Amino acid sequence: MQAVVFEQYGEPAEVRDVPDPHPAAHGVTVRVEATGLCRSDWHGWQGHDPDITLPHVPGHELAGVVEEVGARVTNWHPGDRVTVPFVCACGTCGACASGNQQVCERQTQPGFTHWGSFAQYVALDHADVNLVAMPDGMSFPAAASLGCRFATAFRAVAPRGSGSRCTGAAGSACRR
Repeated sequence: MQAVVFEQYGEPAEVRDVPDPHPAAHGVTVRVEATGLCRSDWHGWQGHDPDITLPHVPGHELAGVVEEVGARVTNWHPGDRVTVPFVCACGTCGACASGNQQVCERQTQPGFTHWGSFAQYVALDHADVNLVAMPDGMSFPAAASLGCRFATAFRAVAPRGSGSRCTGAAGSACRR
């Protein structure tokens, strides 16, 4: 497949052929139909994120079509149109069990903890927890814009609008 790869922080990236990803038993491979570019990608490229291993393929805002499904995935099939949140959860830790997947203790982030969506295909873990089905009428670019931009804004505003009291970084621990 072709992907945008950078070898060194802050150095020019290039499009090149790299091996196709394959899903873990609990994951999927998605054919990327749209991907976004945001300031988080710039921070990763500059080396501000310790989770990034070089060489690296950035990109965390994506939408596409499921191509390959791991053996333990039950809710998704090849051909499904999907997007994902910026923070992908494990589904089993304490934060996930309490409904706070956005602060998962074992979170992964395409384009940061593993190769991302500036590529033809991307592997995503814990598909049954993280994938979001796209409505038939929604465009891939619109769906790709929801994972980071919308989810970040929603998590920042919703607890305040609902009368919750939030503590912690960016209101990560909220309660009524």
